[in-house]
Amino acid sequence: MSLSQDKIAELIKTHPLIQSLVKLEEVSWFNPAIAPGNTAEGMTKVGLGPADIEDASARLTRFAAYIRKAFPETEASGGIIESVVRPIPKMQQALEERYGLKLKGKLWLKQDSHLPISGSIKARGGIYEVLKHAEDLALEAGLLKYEDDYAKLFSDEFRQFFSQYSIAVGSTGNLGLSIGIMSAKLGFKVSVHMSADAREWKKNKLRQCGVNVVEYQTDYSVAVANGREQAKSDPTCFFIDDENSRTLFLGYSVAGGRLKAQFAELGVKVDAEHPLFVYLPCGVGGGPGGVAFGLKNAYGDNVHCFFAEPTHSPCMILGVYTGLHEKICVQDLGIDNLTAADGLAVGRPSGFVGHAMQGLIDGYYTLKDEEMYQLLSLLDQSEGIRLEPSALAGMPGISRVLSNEEYLSRMGFTPEQLEHATHLVWATGGGMVPPEEMAKYLAQGQAQA
Repeated sequence: MSLSQDKIAELIKTHPLIQSLVKLEEVSWFNPAIAPGNTAEGMTKVGLGPADIEDASARLTRFAAYIRKAFPETEASGGIIESVVRPIPKMQQALEERYGLKLKGKLWLKQDSHLPISGSIKARGGIYEVLKHAEDLALEAGLLKYEDDYAKLFSDEFRQFFSQYSIAVGSTGNLGLSIGIMSAKLGFKVSVHMSADAREWKKNKLRQCGVNVVEYQTDYSVAVANGREQAKSDPTCFFIDDENSRTLFLGYSVAGGRLKAQFAELGVKVDAEHPLFVYLPCGVGGGPGGVAFGLKNAYGDNVHCFFAEPTHSPCMILGVYTGLHEKICVQDLGIDNLTAADGLAVGRPSGFVGHAMQGLIDGYYTLKDEEMYQLLSLLDQSEGIRLEPSALAGMPGISRVLSNEEYLSRMGFTPEQLEHATHLVWATGGGMVPPEEMAKYLAQGQAQA
């Protein structure tokens, strides 16, 4: 499914930003369809609501007893998979110097990079979908009731039961890691179809957990398609569809209410006079889309979400900007989809997320790989925090927003509101990167500085 040259030529005429995308230039696009007070209308188009998020949250609470036993590193949190949120004032100062711009408000970091079990944001949606599937199977077989202590799932009996079933997924890396680790722990047979972008250490980690890793010399879309085909031919195989899964999406959405509780505990105000701006790295769209949906459910019009993508893989901005969503991919424009940000190396966006969330995302921007590496090094130097390259995609967001007068004016932000604003960079991965890999990332960032 690719576009004709005539259609592409026509698109370039009607959508001038495409020329910049083709040239691999960094761009910012603030969605003109977004206006003050339109969150409620946008939420009605998602097809999911608060009750769905509450259901997902309750499921994670039920499974906490199992997770606590299966993964001792979650003991302190009682089996709840959650990350800290913290201010990063030294990084904010470093960014001011880097961009030559006074960055009003306060900059924070949400460290999903260090979520337990799989060290990335995918520990939310990926693990959640595996747990839901396991619960469905066990309930149907009469082995489990909602009111049971789910710690009982950590047993040979349940591992034997789940070993009759298999799970498949296509991934650039982190989703495969979270799904593979959790599926194998429960006892499922699991195959992770990995695209060429996936890091070798992620494949090795999965194999150590007993996961079947299927490698491709092509990109994410092919890995997903092959995973889907495998599942079709095996009635006991469940395919986790990163492109279209509402279950994955809801697993991510639980983060909204949890962040609200964390901010309340820390005394961080979010209201009309204290707006919240959130910057989310975006691959196919499920993770940032789900988190943004949860945030909008928690904060309504007072939160403003932005998606960040590599210049070599700008699939979501391309889909939403043209209105073609999953019917266009970056390769149609001759963009190679080759980026150091392996978690964001996606050529075709999720049609589900693009359509569902287009009325709720304030803007989109792209950044070069070099920028990600340099920011990676800068964060390490200023705050002593180490992330993988894709997790830095959200970092330039504060400067992109505060330097765009048209957007700030259209949304009616006053100087006082901007002074009292909170800017949150969602760090999506890096907690499990081996030290020797991290040393290479840091060296590359310093070399490019």
